[in-house]
Amino acid sequence: MAKEKEPANSGPRKFGAFGGVFTPSVLTILGVILFLRYDTVVGNAGLWGALMILLLAKLFTTITTFSLSSISTNMQVKGGGSYYMISRSIGVEFGGVIAVFFYLALALSVTMYVVGFTEALLFAFPEIDLSFTTVATLTNIVVFTFVYIGAGWTIRVQYIILAVLLAAIGSYIYGAWGNASIEVLGENLRPAWTAGHSYFTIFALFFPAVTGIMAGVNMSGDLKDPGKAIPVGTFFAIGFTFLIYAIVAVLMAASTSRANLVGDAMVMQEKAFYGPLIYTGVIAATLSSALGSMMGAPRILQAFAKDNIFKQIKFFAFGSGKSNEPRRAILITFLIAQVGIMAGDLDSVAPIITMFFLLTYGTINLASFYEIFSANPSFRPTFKLNHWTLSLLGAVGSLVIMLLINWIWALVAIVAATGMFIYIKRAELIMQWGDVHSGFAYRRARNALLDIEKERYYPKNWRPSILTLSGIAGSRIHLVKYANLLSAGRGIVSLAQIIKGDLDNLNKRRTEAEKLMRTFIREEKLSAFPVVVVEESIADGLKALFQCHGIGGVRPNILLLGWSNDPEKKDSFSAILSLTKKMERSCLVLSSHEDEETWNNPSGAINIWWTDPKNGAMMLLMGYLLKGSREWRDCPLRVLRPVELKADVENVEREMSEMLMKGRIEAEISVLPTDDPLNAIRNNMAPSAVLFAGFEPADEDPAGVLLPFMKQIVDLPGDVILTYNAGDVSLED
Repeated sequence: MAKEKEPANSGPRKFGAFGGVFTPSVLTILGVILFLRYDTVVGNAGLWGALMILLLAKLFTTITTFSLSSISTNMQVKGGGSYYMISRSIGVEFGGVIAVFFYLALALSVTMYVVGFTEALLFAFPEIDLSFTTVATLTNIVVFTFVYIGAGWTIRVQYIILAVLLAAIGSYIYGAWGNASIEVLGENLRPAWTAGHSYFTIFALFFPAVTGIMAGVNMSGDLKDPGKAIPVGTFFAIGFTFLIYAIVAVLMAASTSRANLVGDAMVMQEKAFYGPLIYTGVIAATLSSALGSMMGAPRILQAFAKDNIFKQIKFFAFGSGKSNEPRRAILITFLIAQVGIMAGDLDSVAPIITMFFLLTYGTINLASFYEIFSANPSFRPTFKLNHWTLSLLGAVGSLVIMLLINWIWALVAIVAATGMFIYIKRAELIMQWGDVHSGFAYRRARNALLDIEKERYYPKNWRPSILTLSGIAGSRIHLVKYANLLSAGRGIVSLAQIIKGDLDNLNKRRTEAEKLMRTFIREEKLSAFPVVVVEESIADGLKALFQCHGIGGVRPNILLLGWSNDPEKKDSFSAILSLTKKMERSCLVLSSHEDEETWNNPSGAINIWWTDPKNGAMMLLMGYLLKGSREWRDCPLRVLRPVELKADVENVEREMSEMLMKGRIEAEISVLPTDDPLNAIRNNMAPSAVLFAGFEPADEDPAGVLLPFMKQIVDLPGDVILTYNAGDVSLED
């Protein structure tokens, strides 16, 4: 027996978009509904109605796939599929609910597919002299054996099943085409509802056929590149199966009378070129669906157990072999499926299984909505064809479809999921990953501030909270404008004025200054908060602001101030920089030419002078946020990296490209071999709209080395923003 180990998601990921996502998704979508129930859909709804139902169902799964693609391309997706993505996006409570109920839905789905396989097998071969339960049990054992051996073997078996399935569909298409006629098609264009059927009931009958989009996602831990394979494989599966269902609907309407379509006959078998191949197709469809569920369910349980939310199931976190096969979870899934087989008919619980599938899809859409709508800087998916309105539509659509299919079971599912959510919430678990709870809380008032106060800090949830030394209202307009652009509507901007003197004598002036600042903010339509303090010196005022300004988790993490050429201010300027470093705040020093025309129509690049990863990470993120504004979106983001003359330029370019890819930021890269970095930057930065350059404040600078160094940089053409990262900004999240 293979030695078991803790799952580390470090095993080889073998499968691409076709084998790991497309194939299992197609096999689940092209299931028993196509072979045994689609004729009822076409017969009742007519061709136009059937195509409309198909289009609406596929539209919903396409919207969900947009959300799925956004989330999966914004993180390193590991094992656990939908559970992993949801828990890392909107929190352990939602993830835990999905893990429990989606796992149970998949485990019981194995029973349903095994039962369906058994029914088809005994119908096709009535001479089999075994009881229904015996055949179903043997089938369950075979499915379990394939999956227990490993995902690689199972995927290879699914290739064979896919070939059989497509052969069966091809047999029907060829046979039905030969029997098609315009007269029959004309009779079957419009609806002709039989007793007890309507658009709602027929839609509910058909919809489970399109719920197979998660089959590939459940294999996330076994994919070479989940961020690429999941969107590509799922979208292709949706498009391919849409084409199959549309062709079959047209041929059913053109080749079969209405009476036969709504009757008990197996229409596809009767019209196929080779009828027995349809039985083989049904058997293949049910067997492949059982294999897909048996593969997907244990991986969700393993990932859930690994997160140690419930210590009682930690046993299932362990995996076997180099590929970390979840064999303990596979075994318990087999036993759950077998209990269902022994219990008999599962028709009564089939609706609740569908509800849990829909609950998962709705939560995925909700997660995408949360991420996009909260405008979290860490949400930088490489899949950009999505909008929060689409995700919200998908979430609401899931609820509507649940109610349309069966409102009683929908309420049961919602109540059960809510109960589990509350149970996990009350456990007050502390997980080792960030989510967008605090991101959404950032947009709310009192309750949101309390939520943020309770949250632990994660780099993923970092937002720019900029304390701007703007002085008297309106005196440093470019400093204020940059602060608003760099916050990008995702953080907090505070405009600060420090009045030197004694508070007892200047309190009234302080109040008036704050009123003027508030008026200035309102008239300029700025997203900012005013703050005015009175202290004996600028340094003392800054100390007070660093210690006391803000509330809860909303405190300044960046100081933005303007560059000064006044030699009389150099000592206080140097002291401010040292104090900022001591108080563990990041710092931006702006040198702007304050040209209004240039400001309103920036031209040139957003240049990043890369010197080290620490400051570089913050400069890249600031450049990314700046480029997100309407005025600056046409300015290219460019990384300038001076290196030694003997450096390996190709290797440096490759490292920079990998870093940008991991950070999900698109930028031009220019590696500059030189023995004079400053001159190299000067010669290669044009045209430049703004240059970000890193620096390190000195704890003490008695020789006055730092400011002359900074002066050389700010004298470069265009606007310059000197950047110091205190360490809380990272591109890895």
